[in-house]
Formats: sequence, C-alpha cells, structure tokens
Amino acid sequence: MFSIHMNGQDKTNQITDWRLWSKENQVMVTVDFPSGKSFTKPLEACEIKPKNEIKSGLLSSEKGIYRLIENAVEYGDKYVVVNYPNDPKNYVMKLENTNIVASSDLKNENIFSYFTDIVKERVRLANPNDKSMPENIERQLNKVTPHKGTALHAYCYGENQNRNPLEHYIFPFGLNESQLEAVENALSSQISIIEGPPGTGKTQTILNIIANILINKKSVAIVSNNNGAVENVYEKMAKQELDYLVAKLGRSDYKKEFFSDLKEVPSYSNSSENISIEVIDNILGKLKSVLAAQNKVAKLNTEISELLIEKKYLEEWHKENSLVNLIDINKYKLSPEKTTDLLAYINHLSQKKIFFKERFRLLIEFKMVRIKFLATYSERINFTYSLQFHYYEKMLHQKEQQLKRYENELKRHHFKELLEDLTDKSMQYLKQHLSKTIPSTSNFTADNYRKNFSKFIERFPVIGSSTHSIINSIADGAVLDYIIIDEASQQDIVPGILSLGCAKNIIVVGDRKQLPHIPEETEIVAPSKYYDCSKYSLLDSFVELFKGDVPVTLLKEHYRCHPKIIQFCNQQFYNNQLIPMTIDNGESSIQLITTAKGNHTRNLANLREIESLVEIGWSDEKDIGFIAPYNNQVNLAGKYLPEEFARNTIHKFQGRECKEIIFSTVLDKKAKDKLSVEFVDNPHLVNVAVSRAINKFTLVTGEEVFTKNNKSLAALIRYIKYYAANEQIYSSPVISAFDLLYEEYDRSLEKLNTRLDPMNKQVKSEKIFALVLEDILMKEPFNSLKYHMQIDLIQLASIKNNSFTERELEFMRQKASCDFVIYYKVGKNPIGVIEVDGSYHDEVETQQERDQLKDSILEKSQIPLLRVKTREGDIEKKTKVFLNECIIKSGTKEDSES
Repeated sequence: MFSIHMNGQDKTNQITDWRLWSKENQVMVTVDFPSGKSFTKPLEACEIKPKNEIKSGLLSSEKGIYRLIENAVEYGDKYVVVNYPNDPKNYVMKLENTNIVASSDLKNENIFSYFTDIVKERVRLANPNDKSMPENIERQLNKVTPHKGTALHAYCYGENQNRNPLEHYIFPFGLNESQLEAVENALSSQISIIEGPPGTGKTQTILNIIANILINKKSVAIVSNNNGAVENVYEKMAKQELDYLVAKLGRSDYKKEFFSDLKEVPSYSNSSENISIEVIDNILGKLKSVLAAQNKVAKLNTEISELLIEKKYLEEWHKENSLVNLIDINKYKLSPEKTTDLLAYINHLSQKKIFFKERFRLLIEFKMVRIKFLATYSERINFTYSLQFHYYEKMLHQKEQQLKRYENELKRHHFKELLEDLTDKSMQYLKQHLSKTIPSTSNFTADNYRKNFSKFIERFPVIGSSTHSIINSIADGAVLDYIIIDEASQQDIVPGILSLGCAKNIIVVGDRKQLPHIPEETEIVAPSKYYDCSKYSLLDSFVELFKGDVPVTLLKEHYRCHPKIIQFCNQQFYNNQLIPMTIDNGESSIQLITTAKGNHTRNLANLREIESLVEIGWSDEKDIGFIAPYNNQVNLAGKYLPEEFARNTIHKFQGRECKEIIFSTVLDKKAKDKLSVEFVDNPHLVNVAVSRAINKFTLVTGEEVFTKNNKSLAALIRYIKYYAANEQIYSSPVISAFDLLYEEYDRSLEKLNTRLDPMNKQVKSEKIFALVLEDILMKEPFNSLKYHMQIDLIQLASIKNNSFTERELEFMRQKASCDFVIYYKVGKNPIGVIEVDGSYHDEVETQQERDQLKDSILEKSQIPLLRVKTREGDIEKKTKVFLNECIIKSGTKEDSES
C-alpha cells in the first residue's frame, strides 16, 4: 500500500496514477485524476509512503552494470531518486528496473591499499619511456567496482561462497573423470581452482565450463597474461563454429580487428533432431558409472609396464647368480600378497631350525605340506628367490586379468560410443540453445559498445582479454558472471586482481609445477602473508589463502606424451597422481647423450653438446624441437642443426609441444656459479622441458655437472638410465631396487613382526627407528629418498665385483640382509644402508664376524653404511648427516661411472 499527501492533503484515494520526474534537477510529483486532469508539485511539497532511504551502495539499472551511489530514496515502492558521488543532479528511475546492493568496503582495507601502493611504486620506478603499462594498471585499479558480490571481495576477505549446483550439465568437448569433477566444482563454488599439468586437457575443461555457463545464460571472460592461452580457446571454439560468441578485446589492435569484422550469428536450422537436456542427462548418467573403468585401464597398463621392467632386472640379476636354481612354486597356488607374506616368514626362519610350530604355520597359512627341502640351506635359498619370480608372474597375471575385466566393462557399456554420443548431443543441444537465446544484433563499434554493454554481452557472452586490460575492455562498473584466469601460475597478483573485480565468480587455472612468473622485488610489506606480490603468483596466493575452503581439482588424465616420458614428471613432480592415457608399445622414447669430460661452456653456450648430438643424430621425425635454458645455446644450435628444427629457450617453449624434444643443459662441471646450476636445475624448468616431448625426449648433458646437486636433473639422468633401452643403461656395482616387490614385502614384514615378535627387542628397535626415518624422509632435502627393510645383500651388491672373497660370496648366498636400504624414489638407485645394532652385536662373536663381512661387502660396493646402536642418543641428527653424505657420494659415484 502507498499514500500520497500534497500540500498536506491526502490524495491517495482521489487519483488513478502518479509519477516522479525530473525538471531542472528538481524532482516533481504528478498525479492523475479520474477526470483526466493532472496536478504537479515539487517532491518537497509532498509526502509519499512508504519511503526508504539508502545512504550508499551500488545501483544497477542495466543488467550486469553497477555504479556507486552517494544515496538513494525509494518512494511508494515505485520510484527511486538517486544521487551519485560528485554529481549534484537527481536521477529518477523506476524501482522495477533498478537493483541496489550494499557496496564493499574493500577499497578502504589494508589488503587493497597494499595493492595500490605496489602499483604506485611500479609507476614510480618504471623507465620514463615505459610507464604506460603500470599507469594503465593504476587507472584500472582505481576503476574497480567495490561490489560485495565480486570475486575480488571474496579474495580480499578470504571468504568463499557456495553456489547451488547446476541441475543439468553438458560436455560438448569430451569428458573424463577429473574433467567432470572440475566442471562440477567450478560451477558450484564462487571460487574454484583447477590444476592442469601438461597434456591433461586443460583447454578442453575450460571449454566445457564455458558451454555450461552459456546454456545458463551467463557471461564469462577468459583472461591470461599469456595471449597464447586465450588464443587456444579461440581456435577450439572456431573449430566448432562458436567463435561468433567471442568478443576478442584487450589490446587496441585486437579490439580494432574484432570490430572490423563482426561475425554473424549462424543459423542452426539443420535437419538434426531436437535434443532435450533429459536425453543428455541419461547418457551422462550411464557414462559416469564407467569413467572410473577408463582410468583403471590406463593405470593397469602403467603398472604392468613397471612390473615388466622390474622383472627384467630380476632376470638379469639371476643370470649373474647362476648358483641360484629356480624351482616351480605354482603348486602352492600363492597369490602375490601370500607370496610376499611367505617371503617374510622364510626370512624370519632363515637363521632358525624349523620346529612343529613353524611347520604348523606353513601348513595352515600357506598350505605347505612337505617342507623337508627347507631343512637344506641351499634349497631354502632357491625357494626364496623362486618366490620373488613367482611374485612377478602372479602379479602380472593378476593385473592382466584386472585389465581384461575393465576393458570388457568398457566394451559392455559401449564406452566409446557413449562418449561420442554425449559429445555430439551436447554440442547439438548447445547450438540449438544458442540459436534461441543469442540476439542477432551486430551494430556495435569500438566507440559505442560500452554504452550498450548489456546488449553487447548478450550478443557476445564470451570475452577474451589480457588480465592487465580487462577493465578497459568492459563498461565502467560492469560485473560479469564468471572470470576464468588461465596460466595463473605465471600471473602476478597485480594486475591479476583487476579481473577479480569485474566478476562474481572465478575459476583459477594453472600448474604450480611449471614455470612461475618472475615476481618484482619490493620493500612494501604485505599486510597478510599470502597476498605478498614479491613471493606468490596469483595461483599460489589462491591455493595458500583458501586451503581446504575452495574446491581444488587436479586434472589427472594425461594425453600428450609417451608413457615413459610423462612418467618421469609424474614420479618426480606430481607424486604419481597422473594417469598416462597414451600407450607404450616398446618405442625408444627416452635417450641420454653425455659429452666427454672437459670445460666446454663458453658464454652460456656449449658447442660440445651440439657436436655430440650431431654425431649421434636424431630421428626422421619432421616435428623436432631443440630447447635450452639460454638464448646463446639456442642461437649456436641454429648454425649446426637443420633449419626446420623448432628452437627456443625453455621459458618460451612453455605451452608448446613437439613430436621430439632435445634438451641441452649447456653447463659443464667447471660451472662455478651456483646460481647458474640452480637456474638450469630448477624443477619447474625441467618439468616443462621434459613434458614438451610427445614421442621422444633426448637429454644432452655433461659429465659430473648435476649429479652432486641431487635435484631434478640428477633424477632425470637416473630415470633415463633405469628405463631406457639396454644399450643406454650403464653398468653399476649395485643393483636397482625391485620396488614393487619390496613395497609388498615391507607390508608383509610389518604384519609378521606385529604377529610373531611382540617382545622382540630388535624388532621394537627397528620399528622405532623406522618412525624416525619416515619423519626425516618427509622433509627437504631428503624427500627424494625412500627406504626398504630386510633387503638381501646379494640383491644389493652385484657379484660381478671380483674383489669379493669366497667367504663374502658365501655370506651373501646365505641370505644375509640389511635392516634399512635407502633408495632414490626416481631411478630406484640404492645409495646407503642403515643397520640397527642391539647389544648382542658387541657381545656375540659370530655376530661380530657377520657385521665385519657386511661392512666389507658394502665398502667394496661403494654403498655407505651407518650403524645405529640402540643405546646411543641423537639418532635423528646422525641419520640426517649420514643421508646428506649418501646424497653427495651418490653424485660423485654416478659421475665416475658415466
């Protein structure tokens, strides 16, 4: 109900209508009477109820565009009179066409002031001839709309809002398990983060998100400081004839080109059936149930490949140890798990006679009836190592059976057909929807589109821009529905926050394991740690700031590289979370070229590495890239390598790929500059370098350069030596770990010790030390290491080493083992042994002789040894010192063996 009094008289029941209007900045009230007459008075002479005063806020009279107001007054639930800051004029608007929301106070907060100070400092320090960029960013920062509903408000206050999940989803660009999760997360949270490692379909995921935004009649901007990332989205939309939706804004030349040739809205009046969203829901529902099976198939292929490699090394070990005769284990019908349980139990019995209790356990748990042969020591040894072979055979059989089962599941559900059907019907539905909702208006120019921005965004609901020009690209006060920031790991926080200020929701996309942006130094102190522009990229800032409070999706399925190539990145950088979807058919996909010793680096170029490459050659592949950390090496390579080779620094190659990649590390052993070694051996740089290769990766490096550094390049060298073809594997006095077998064996040992030895002091000591060791190996600089327990000496030290005495060989063949063996996670090289010695090691003469033999064998095998006495103190410190020495010695040893 409303009421109007004019000159103190109640006119409410006498009039048929009323209106407010403005005359010479005075608000007037006009009332209409049934007779047809009208009566007008200034607003100050009238009283209209209800009356609602709003002191400040944001007003939107046009969809998606907000302006800061000084105050506003609502009259009679019909009109609102608005005053803007620094503008004395009164503006009268119909209430039904306006929306007033509370403004954010973020511009008065310390966080925003810090960003403002950073920009002012950059303007002040900029070269006088190059101030345009920081000045432009400063202007845009001042234009940011202080809206409580924007992603910038959420970021500055560290508050994320949940969104109602969509009722329906479409996937016109394909689908896998983690992409499904990423799309659902992105549209059910104000802030979401997508980590997209190389080759995992990051752009495909972004396109599916855009498609779902479009069918919900929302707007979105894709921004990046890397034009290539945004161009990638343009190209893929153009392939599907969807580029007519995209406004390519940003730089003035892009804008000029866009408006000079506005694309028309296509007609989708084809003969295809009219697709309902329920049909897509039904297909997606069926597909969801088998997406996991697709990943299981890929994981099993990887696991089978790894088992085959370890089995090959075990066979090579057996050839060395011809005295070990393998026997048939199949009659015991042991599963892989039971096999390692039996291995652990046989190890427990290795120094004991077998009595009734042990016989009974062997019968009940392992179905072993006749065990007389175990009384003979040599037969027991043969049986032990036969069990190891049996483990690999059974585990391979088990994995192959599982693989067949999941492959059959995919076939039974017609997975490929379902996926194609979902993609095709989603695309049809999207285009049909767009044909009904996108207006055909195209009379926009670079001069007028901001004035008609609401109409413009209806016609072009997808905007492309750089992060440092997004606010310039849209109307003042415009707030879009979504912003997608790509390559956010390379994005400086400022100007990255500009895009946050013009969208309600944000999807942050990037990969913290690839090359980050190079932060600008500043002495301005950030008011809160994770907003620090000198330490964090925009992606890092979001991840650290919203830990656990926003959905973070890792895209796991990898489609680019040969499995042996991406598995290095997977093991070294992604904690084995990636799932290679490519197939290993035995191709020679990794190669190591090591130059002769010498000082070959001159002015950050290394001719010897290029000459070594030319001497060995490359494949007939047409798409080959040569990359190096320095421009000088790239330029030098141009004089010796074919002209058609793609050549560039690794930093400039991020985002690109080639069928074959050659990575030249340039530095030699004489490199005195630690910063140079750290620069070349940067894990982000190495990750990018390796993951550019599709079919083949070649590392060209010098001897004795990076092994002592024990970082990513040392791991890469170990990896290639372990996984490359036989002719590229170097001899070593130690044997690489049978890692999959040992991991299962460790679990079996733990079960056995818990069950059999509750009061055994030695077992208790080893358990305590294992906890200490696990804690140490979780932290830098030891997190590249792992350990296995009770490893046989004969499977650690190669008996090809002729310096062993007969007694030492006999001792090894008697199944002498080591308590803890330290290995590299990548490359699986053993680098040290730790023995936990109880008091009997000092008191029992036979044990002292065994210890001396073990010490001698390990010394001859160049494997460092630490003996930890159960009664001594400061074990953690001694262990750390020992592990450090192992890392240093392993680098020196690898150099001497190369």
